[in-house]
Amino acid sequence: MVLTAPSILSANFLELGREIRETQEAGADFFHIDVMDGSFVPNITIGPFIVEQVKKAATLPLDVHLMIERPDRYVKNFIDAGADILTIHYEADRHLHSTLNLIKSLGAKAGVSINPSTPVSALEDILHDADVIMLMSVNPGFGGQRFIPNSLKKIAALKSMITQKGLTTVQIEVDGGVTIDNAADVAGAGADILVMGSAFYNSKNYKETIQAVREKTAR
Repeated sequence: MVLTAPSILSANFLELGREIRETQEAGADFFHIDVMDGSFVPNITIGPFIVEQVKKAATLPLDVHLMIERPDRYVKNFIDAGADILTIHYEADRHLHSTLNLIKSLGAKAGVSINPSTPVSALEDILHDADVIMLMSVNPGFGGQRFIPNSLKKIAALKSMITQKGLTTVQIEVDGGVTIDNAADVAGAGADILVMGSAFYNSKNYKETIQAVREKTAR
């Protein structure tokens, strides 16, 4: 089954407690939390304190996505705050192998993300060290962008690489522009986890949105 991870970046922060509760009641699988530093990406969002507050209210796992420079400096802070999956960017970490092993040593699952311009071949030597590979299907930094069509080829190429290496536990996560309309194509290309931001939180009925995605991506 394809899993869903609504991104709280698109939620109503004035009503975040209610949004968390309604997201869980809708049947989502994770909360996706985007952390941006204004340096690696042109936006600033939240830090460990907000992650900690979400953890207090949530029963679902927290999928924390660090879009920041030198993420190794903050790995412990975010895991202590409650991150169950912690994803860092290939482009932002000089010692990726070391940082992924640090994440796992602290008890979280380790993820690697790549930007649209980074080829999946760059991941070949690090796949064995990751639990999750996140493909950005928009340029990171802002919510509400349109899905980049070429991402489907990248998902399929990554899926083939993972299969060839026999890494059956490595999951593919896709972040950016995922909607009900393209969910079937994204899942069909090989995605295991779909991040949905505005397509989820701007919908009229969260539960119906989750159900629609599951119907379209049923395998």
